Amino acid sequence: MFAPFVFIALAILAIPFLLAFGFFRVIQFGFENLGFPPELVLLILLVMILGSFVSIPLSRRKLVEVTESHFFGLFSRKRLVMQGLSLNIGGGLIPLVIVGFLLLSVPLKETLVATLLMTLISWKLSRVIPGKGIAVPVLIPPLFAVLFAFLLAPGEAALVAFVSGTLGILLGADLLRLPQAMRGEVGMLSIGGAGVFDGIFLVGIVAALLAGL
Repeated sequence: MFAPFVFIALAILAIPFLLAFGFFRVIQFGFENLGFPPELVLLILLVMILGSFVSIPLSRRKLVEVTESHFFGLFSRKRLVMQGLSLNIGGGLIPLVIVGFLLLSVPLKETLVATLLMTLISWKLSRVIPGKGIAVPVLIPPLFAVLFAFLLAPGEAALVAFVSGTLGILLGADLLRLPQAMRGEVGMLSIGGAGVFDGIFLVGIVAALLAGL
């Protein structure tokens, strides 16, 4: 009599693993569209996962005094927090290394135009969220990256979509929004700081997947 309940419990427990497997397959298909063999995809993902725990400092860390309010603003206290800028290895540096490798195989003029357009789109779509960082929609930028890639370089759409999507997010959403984010940000601001799931990587890989399909 307990068999249906056991089956339901096992099915619920399996959902996170199925989602993780599906996400991995999406990434694998995306990398295969870029010309990477499956065994190399596993290595890249492993390095990215490990690298997501490490960030390279880009600016000198400094102590900033902030005031915290408590009990509906009736009480407040001051404390010192660390502020600075860093580049995450897994979510920022490795995608840029992949872009540098792919630049040897893409039409540079068309890719430059697509990157400039993606930079403008990413800047318009990005928003600075105080205390959290810079937010970018996950699906809209890849659609634009694929559109520009097909219009400008239909023969190399997947490669151009990945390069322009990745660089467009980095330039338009991160670097151009950086002064605004640093003015209101308290704490360490990390480019690619969400690791493997950061927008820099996700936009590029989803664009490559869509272009391949």
